[in-house]
Amino acid sequence: QVQLVESGGGLVQAGGSLRPSCAASGNIFRFNVMGWYRQAPGKQREFVTDITTNGITNYADSVKARFTISRDNAKNTVLLQMNNLKPEDTAVYYCRIRLIIGGGDYWGQGTQVTVSS
Repeated sequence: QVQLVESGGGLVQAGGSLRPSCAASGNIFRFNVMGWYRQAPGKQREFVTDITTNGITNYADSVKARFTISRDNAKNTVLLQMNNLKPEDTAVYYCRIRLIIGGGDYWGQGTQVTVSS
């Protein structure tokens, strides 16, 4: 079993920054993909960004050049640096880990990010 705990969401004005983090614990195999998804009110959950164990990253077009994902493999944590935030970034942000070996797929409880105009 794997547990994910997010922190670092909050309320910020447009143009501001936030840096939520996610810590994974439990039976985490060496090769995995950690990432962030978000869900705004009345919308489906959508992909934001992810990063592999060896540092390969992917970003949604809507956040490229504004968001940066990074990870610390020794601590099984992933950070999401969010800059130049816009009101449309307002959502609950969920951390996800997919295990390459074993096929496990786990989600965190989510952290609220609210951007005021």
